[in-house]
Amino acid sequence: MAAPRSARRSILVVEDDESTRRYLATLLEGLGHHVVSAKSGEEALRKVHAPSRPSLVLLDLILPGIGGLEVLDQIQRSQPGLPVIVLSTIARLPTIVDAVKRGAADYLTKPFQEQELELAIQNALEKHTLQEEVRTLRQRLGQEAEGEEPVSGSAAMVRIVEMARQVADTDAPVLITGESGVGKEVLARFIHARSARRAGLFVKVNCAALPDELLESELFGYERGAFSGAVGDKPGKFELAHRGSILLDEVGEMSPHLQAKLLHVLQDGEYSRLGGRRSLRADSRVLATTNMRLAAAVASGRFREDLYFRLNVIRIEIPPLRERREDIPLLCDYFLRVYADRYNSTVRVLPREVLEVLLAYEWPGNARELENAVRRYLILPSLEGLLSAMPASRTEPPATTPAEVAAPSADVSLREVAAEAAEAAERALVRRVLEETHWNRRRASRRLKISYKALLNKLKKWESDPSRWTRAARAPTKAPAGNSE
Repeated sequence: MAAPRSARRSILVVEDDESTRRYLATLLEGLGHHVVSAKSGEEALRKVHAPSRPSLVLLDLILPGIGGLEVLDQIQRSQPGLPVIVLSTIARLPTIVDAVKRGAADYLTKPFQEQELELAIQNALEKHTLQEEVRTLRQRLGQEAEGEEPVSGSAAMVRIVEMARQVADTDAPVLITGESGVGKEVLARFIHARSARRAGLFVKVNCAALPDELLESELFGYERGAFSGAVGDKPGKFELAHRGSILLDEVGEMSPHLQAKLLHVLQDGEYSRLGGRRSLRADSRVLATTNMRLAAAVASGRFREDLYFRLNVIRIEIPPLRERREDIPLLCDYFLRVYADRYNSTVRVLPREVLEVLLAYEWPGNARELENAVRRYLILPSLEGLLSAMPASRTEPPATTPAEVAAPSADVSLREVAAEAAEAAERALVRRVLEETHWNRRRASRRLKISYKALLNKLKKWESDPSRWTRAARAPTKAPAGNSE
């Protein structure tokens, strides 16, 4: 059965016997494959490394010059993953096992049936295709996990992400501050992924999770015999982050002793392992995060002033989620996409009443708490269960909204407050996108991922009641001529 044109592959036949070579070429071309031939191992290796390299190799073991097993070894070293099927008159089991151990996809003994060869080729090519797809998927997932752009819908987060882009390709230390759960590590990984050091490792060290002695050995490593139990050398995180980036998470929790050693690394670019006699060069970009007010810690003497100035070359403060409620719907959508399939959830869009509750909540745990709430809802899709896990949402409406919603009276229900907060967040986001697109409503609707008609309906509703949205005086009621597309 001939292969479809889309599945046409190039197969290299390595065979010194001319009649066998011609037979295989005729057979394979009849199956729909493109055939390239080689009479020796040397010629085969040249064609394997050619720009138009084959998709599969049929390899005889007995060849003039370089033997078939040596050819197989060199292909595995230089072109790992390229499927090789061995065709040989040698039927000894040790030879077959040896060939498979060296990486052969299959081993057929001459003479063989045509259907047998066809099936072996099909299996080898399908397996290779699957391996390539898995490899590509892993790379894609790795890139997304390691350096995905932070979700940014609010003006504050848009500015922060743009600033992170600008500083990413420098080697200057970056100090990222903000409450716990706002996404400081996400931003640090984004900076590393956009830097010239992205090929190196991103190494995180939690400075608050380890005692002082363990943290020192974790950062700088130790030599054999440095202390009781040090039976071998251990590289530190600075060594592992060589030509990459190191994240010092909660750097404000470092002891004065370690602060002095870190200052030495930042000043001189050198350090020593515990028990070591030689200096090592630190070639890693330092990123630091903290939820502590370091300026106050410096004033109280808990943090070294000189280290603070070394770390504070570029400072990025991420505001808490309650101050950027426009990001809540975008974060919810992101968490839905991440976790819905993982939990086999049928939920693809959060119901409006759920979103209202999420918008009205204060989020003391910030984006991390919101992530957990969305995960909980995907597993147990119940509004009552969500409310019971967020008791403050029953009694504590947000102090402000993006559009500065007036404080409700005592007899206003949570549902009314939440609805107002949701609409305020929606208005703020729509207005910002319209301003960024110079009030081009078609472009704005595409960016907002809603239909053009839906956007017009929202604008009509808000413009009919100026108290619900007081538009800037410069904003045209209608799009300028030629500006609807």
